[in-house]
Amino acid sequence: MSQDILQVIDLRVYYHTARGPVKAVDGVSFNLQAGSRLGLVGESGSGKSTMALALMRLIKPPGRIEGGQILLNGVDLARLSEEEMRHIRLSEISMIPQGAMNSLNPVVRIRQQIIDGMLAHGVQMTRREMDARVAQVLEWVDLEPDVANMYPHELSGGMKQRVCIAIAISLRPKVIIADEPTSALDVVIQRQVMETLTRVQEELGAAVILIGHDIGLMVQSVERLAVMYGGKIAEMGTIRELFQTPRHPYTRLLIQSLPRLGKKGQLQGIPGLAPSLLNAPTGCLFHPRCPEAMEICRQQTPALSREPSGRVVACHLYDASGMPVPAASQEGGNP
Repeated sequence: MSQDILQVIDLRVYYHTARGPVKAVDGVSFNLQAGSRLGLVGESGSGKSTMALALMRLIKPPGRIEGGQILLNGVDLARLSEEEMRHIRLSEISMIPQGAMNSLNPVVRIRQQIIDGMLAHGVQMTRREMDARVAQVLEWVDLEPDVANMYPHELSGGMKQRVCIAIAISLRPKVIIADEPTSALDVVIQRQVMETLTRVQEELGAAVILIGHDIGLMVQSVERLAVMYGGKIAEMGTIRELFQTPRHPYTRLLIQSLPRLGKKGQLQGIPGLAPSLLNAPTGCLFHPRCPEAMEICRQQTPALSREPSGRVVACHLYDASGMPVPAASQEGGNP
């Protein structure tokens, strides 16, 4: 069995405002094995992008990592100095940003943008060796060597995204975080970019965290899926587990909201709005929108139950081992 290369333990990230803390990530834990692919999915505001920034130690004031651990090969990234973390970024853990359009310097050629990361990490090569390395990195993402001499505005959206992938993998990191890498691309280019990312990940033996709100894309791209809601993990398990037997009502509604070929023109959304993390409801954060909410849901925050397989769910419908709670017990828990 592969070892855990990344362990996130009780991670909490708050944004401090005059009205109080916004708990963008609140007690999230998960493990990531070498060579595996984990998806983080949820509505806008669920904490996915904050999670990505926290793993990269890129949270800026008024945000702050309040607690928890981010163990990369046993090293707690949350405790490193900024200088130590600067050497870890790109070489050990890297990030493919959400918008390639805004991530590349418009007045610097692609070659130099790839080289800058290498130079910042002390890579010493001759000019000829550096050119060969740039061509190799571009080849990894199916781009021609002459792309190195172009400016970002000369590239299509898909090519820009591939350049961002090339920069992220240039030092062969062990963990790659992809924050909605296909959000601004059409469906054909989306598929091509995801195929490129998957192939590169397999060649490098790296682990990938794919962040997005498109649960359909996740099915095609990851092995395990963590469903986030209100800064917490609502449910996590393999793709097969979550789609065949979704436990959490939120997971079920997300899956039901996917378009189906046999139901043209019929779109089913999730009623209500995501909770305000500044003034969050008591109990389960999902209870105002949940079709199965009970009185206990309004009063007590559900703990994460864990099945022997490693699947977890935070819902009062299940006990600590993940088994369904009998209806009589549910009623008995109500005041």
